[in-house]
Amino acid sequence: MKQTILLGIALLAVAACGQEEAAQPATEVPVVVEDAITEEAADATEAIEAEVAEATVVEESAAEPEADEQAIMLAQADTSAVTREWQFQEGKHYARLMPTQPTLGGADKIEVAEFFYYLCPHCYSFEPIIKGWAETKPANARFVQVPAMWNQVLVLHARLFYTAEILARNGVIEDLAAFNTAVYEEIHRRNNQLSSEASILKLFERFGVSAEEFDRTWKSFEVDQKMRVASDLARRYSVASTPTIVVNGKYRTGAKEAGSYAKLLELIDELIVRESAR
Repeated sequence: MKQTILLGIALLAVAACGQEEAAQPATEVPVVVEDAITEEAADATEAIEAEVAEATVVEESAAEPEADEQAIMLAQADTSAVTREWQFQEGKHYARLMPTQPTLGGADKIEVAEFFYYLCPHCYSFEPIIKGWAETKPANARFVQVPAMWNQVLVLHARLFYTAEILARNGVIEDLAAFNTAVYEEIHRRNNQLSSEASILKLFERFGVSAEEFDRTWKSFEVDQKMRVASDLARRYSVASTPTIVVNGKYRTGAKEAGSYAKLLELIDELIVRESAR
């Protein structure tokens, strides 16, 4: 019986060391082992010690870091953009909108919105530049155009813009970019201000749109809704000139603030990086 009790004490001592060694350093504990322990008990103790040692080796040689370690590594990688030196300054090259305003699209992309109107000569010059940027924009960015509506002619042109957008989405207009170029050319090259619904219809007919398709889309609820949203965004963003760029409902800028169209594109890219680092 005395041998059995001593064997139990020895087994408990081995198990406790295996759980606590990683938490605190080992301390010397006086142990009294009597001569009555048999060779069978000693063999059993050695077997348990071997199993504990083997388990410890497996734990320490795990090939992959824990999930918490991975999260810490990712967080450290994301902070590089935050600590970098920026080329452009808030208050000088762009304005920060407070609070941040809604965007047209979802939060899955960083939205770059250009406010424009067809009669604006600066928008006409900027059109191929911003469209070229849009073709090579960062993968996490979305480019949208929003028509300004400061007078009745611009309201008419905003309706033109959204009518064409919907007809292109429905496959009626095959090349929306070519259509928009034609609108600019009609105004700035041919001196046709497109200031009436009849003159606008003739332009749509050149692109294969029937009078019935035009009239149905022109007067649709969807076009009305898009115009209401555009007007609301212009108010929220305090857009007072064109072309104006708003990045993600948070930063407002333009070529005047940036210094040139080339610098404006650099500024847009930098603001996208800022938003990506959030």
